[in-house]
Amino acid sequence: MSLEQIKAAGPVKGGVTLFAAGFGLGYSPFASGTVGSIWGVVIVLGLYALDLSLAAYIAACVALTLIAIPVCDVAESVYKKKDDGRVVADEFLTFPICLAGLLPMIGEYWWLLPMAFCSNRFFDILKLPPARQFEKIPGGAGITLDDAAASFYSLIANWAAFWFLTNVLGW
Repeated sequence: MSLEQIKAAGPVKGGVTLFAAGFGLGYSPFASGTVGSIWGVVIVLGLYALDLSLAAYIAACVALTLIAIPVCDVAESVYKKKDDGRVVADEFLTFPICLAGLLPMIGEYWWLLPMAFCSNRFFDILKLPPARQFEKIPGGAGITLDDAAASFYSLIANWAAFWFLTNVLGW
């Protein structure tokens, strides 16, 4: 679907679909999910600047995930294809989950952010259970929940790696 077709969907559906496509990053000819996830880094940096408490950060992660569900649902209805590769809102809106509790430390441990990005993409591609099963749920919920699960796996891996690298290797 071209950008003209998004415009033809109307201002609301077209705008939501453009947002779901990461303002065009989802149209990347290669690894659209990875390219679209760049917006997740931007969101995380914005949340870092807000210096939220852990509870507020978790609430933001829940809110972003809940926003992704109807956004992806609308985009799926416009693209008329289940979990279309151009839809990347599920990737970037669930990305912050993988840094819960770690985000305040990226100032000192800059490598946390690229590590989290790579582990998040790894687990999104791997789709460990129940992520693969979540994909089968219809609509925006299925599109989003598999990425939320991948981000949760990434969170566990990031905490384990952070502990190992700082406590065992002394980074």
